[in-house]
Amino acid sequence: MGRAYKLKGQKRKNKDEKYDREEMAEPSKRVKTDVSGSDSEKEEKLAGDMPGIPIAPLDTGSNKQRVIFVLEKASLEIAKVGKAYQLLSSDEHATFLAKNKRNPADYRPDIAFQAIQTILDSRVNKSGRLKALYVRTQQGLLLEIKPHARLPRTYKRFSGLMVQLLQKLHITATGNGEKLLRLVKNPVTQYLPTNSRKIGFSHSSEKLIDMHNYVGKFNEELDLVFVLGAMSHGKIDEDYVEDYISISEYPLSAAYAISIITNAVERKLKIL
Repeated sequence: MGRAYKLKGQKRKNKDEKYDREEMAEPSKRVKTDVSGSDSEKEEKLAGDMPGIPIAPLDTGSNKQRVIFVLEKASLEIAKVGKAYQLLSSDEHATFLAKNKRNPADYRPDIAFQAIQTILDSRVNKSGRLKALYVRTQQGLLLEIKPHARLPRTYKRFSGLMVQLLQKLHITATGNGEKLLRLVKNPVTQYLPTNSRKIGFSHSSEKLIDMHNYVGKFNEELDLVFVLGAMSHGKIDEDYVEDYISISEYPLSAAYAISIITNAVERKLKIL
């Protein structure tokens, strides 16, 4: 019989939520990453080694409209497979999941990987309009990813990075020690601006809209919070979302939906 597994840190059974505590961070245990070098791809490094290179000097003027993305129900769960902890995936761990009576359809970390890359690669981010990116896992862990973090371009290295993050609770940059990725305390609403519109996306919503026309009606004094699901099936139903909309008559992948959203924002703000 396969041995049941638990996400590392679950022995406390939610008595003490798993997140990075600034005052408890030990410098000797931080995961160091390289911030030197150019934007060109370097030689392949070990899985999880993330160059934290700022995209560009960012204009963070408070009078400009900013954007926040929240990815809900992301499949980012680690377990000890063999002798090492790995990010569970339906492609790589089908036998392991079957032995532990887990539904393979629930283990699609590639969806979160593609969604995160699409957000960070967007002109919204490169122009400095992306204020924050949060990812909440199916287990309820909340991840914060800094907009200027440069994540691995391949899934294998991304997988290694997520294993490190979920074990160490944060990933820091070499030099200034900035935490580029970290687990933060729930709920996500405490990090969202009070002067913002929280918009959820669901194909099942009866409110079918043109995204460009929709974002165009908001004045630039109001920040926009976009909430999307990062799972293979199901829908999000979060209480903090103020408006649920659909942007297509057809089901869309999270990454493609994000590209429609960012393109609409870029057109509205005239970002070329």
